[in-house]
Amino acid sequence: MRQTRHLPFKESADYIRKYFGAAHHDIAVVLGSGLGGFTAHLSDKKVLKTAEIPSYPQSTVVGHSGEIVSAELNDKRVLVFSGRVHYYESASTVNSALTGIVSHQLGIENIVLTNAAGILNESFDPGDLMLIKDQINLTFRNVLKDLGSLTAKPGPIYSGKFAAKMFAGAEKASVNLKAGVYLGLTGPSYETAAEVKMFRLLGGDAVGMSTVQEAIFAQSVGMNVAGISCLTNYCTGLTSKVLTHEEVTQIGARVDDKFSRLLTEFIALI
Repeated sequence: MRQTRHLPFKESADYIRKYFGAAHHDIAVVLGSGLGGFTAHLSDKKVLKTAEIPSYPQSTVVGHSGEIVSAELNDKRVLVFSGRVHYYESASTVNSALTGIVSHQLGIENIVLTNAAGILNESFDPGDLMLIKDQINLTFRNVLKDLGSLTAKPGPIYSGKFAAKMFAGAEKASVNLKAGVYLGLTGPSYETAAEVKMFRLLGGDAVGMSTVQEAIFAQSVGMNVAGISCLTNYCTGLTSKVLTHEEVTQIGARVDDKFSRLLTEFIALI
């Protein structure tokens, strides 16, 4: 894994390292809106409230508990970020990539980024899980530029090796895992019908307001990256139903069992 200098959040990473002791984490998992129930499936847990961490940006979004959990799962040590900071909360790509930056500073080489996303591809249904095979960054911002000390790494952002393991895990977990392209926006507004039409023409299968900066950073420093979207709703223009954030978190809670089975089987394979 590439080493970098002068990264932010060193004080935060040092505090997290000290809090969890000498534990080496095999993988980091970032939980999106409504997916925090995954931590209930973990054992030997130690929980750190992010509000206690110095210099650590805080999320204000419902469905993000503001905890970091160190735990065991299938003989692996897992560091789980239950929530993240979105660009619209701080207008900072660096804060948006917080989980990737901190994981890298802790020496973690593997990361799974999850999110709640709206459906652009009409062949998908609410409650489906979608492997992110690629992304379209329509934030028009890039964390590597804003950090000023990193360069892009050639190759795909999302690991093909991890994609294969995710599908193998899905088969073992009896989960019908879809695959598609995630389109990332800054938010906080949901998309208009005209925007949705454009995003579909661009090749997006799902759309959300997170993940892209974390993935860009993690891949640039040599981390193995996997991404999962929990598809919560059809986007505006594909249905007449009015979307609420409450609906997003409720769908996340309903898919908790199959989401947790999928991650459990995947982590066993890494």
